[in-house]
Amino acid sequence: MTDKTTSDDDYDRDLPRLQLALVRYQQHAMAAGDKVLIIFEGRDAAGKDGSIHRITEHLSSRATRVVAPPKPSDREKTQWFFQRYVPWLPAAGETVIFNRSWYNRGGVEPVMGFCTEDEHENFLRNVPVFEGMLVDSGVRLVKLWLDVSRKEQKKRLEERRTDPMKALKTSPLDEAAQSRFDAYSEARDSMLRRTHSEKAPWACVRSDEKKPARLDILRHLVRSLAPKDLADEVEAPDPGVLFPFELSALSDGRLAR
Repeated sequence: MTDKTTSDDDYDRDLPRLQLALVRYQQHAMAAGDKVLIIFEGRDAAGKDGSIHRITEHLSSRATRVVAPPKPSDREKTQWFFQRYVPWLPAAGETVIFNRSWYNRGGVEPVMGFCTEDEHENFLRNVPVFEGMLVDSGVRLVKLWLDVSRKEQKKRLEERRTDPMKALKTSPLDEAAQSRFDAYSEARDSMLRRTHSEKAPWACVRSDEKKPARLDILRHLVRSLAPKDLADEVEAPDPGVLFPFELSALSDGRLAR
């Protein structure tokens, strides 16, 4: 998996321009009452935190929330699976970003044995219906899968362990990210294949190179959410970096194995 690189000069030029386009869209969204829900999923160390920071850096703190749900409580484990996520959903004029979401049941939980096979199957069967209901109710839903190669993931996880400034990024699950890389690939493939839909499609991001990935995520958000006059001012993402999910991506090398 070879990713596009972006020079520091290009990044420093394009980042504020794209962030401004997103600010202009949020001004429109707040006035129009848009309910925006952005879901970030991906492999460990794929760059979700950094991408979300670039998105929210200049957005309204009152109208923007980043949600990183903790593990469920004993009470939440007895609820309807989607129930604990519902209170976080956006109201009119709000943008909510899930840094991991209900899709934990599509990847981490089955790989680590935190759910049963039946629970995993029920999730894969029900999530397209749930997301369809959200979209039908007026939620503007964008789903992003950030992919990273085995080699690059190993490098980033080692940096977390050795850099004290990254100590808060470490997780007990980091070791499993490498040792169970193949199992995570299988779970990802099943999840993308069964939860990609016309109403709630996945966009895949090749994130071995962080800077082009971040820029193309911003481009994708503006072009997916903004009115045409604003969206047309932003160029389309590079399809070598960010592309709509399709079945061929599971076997043609665009997604890491």
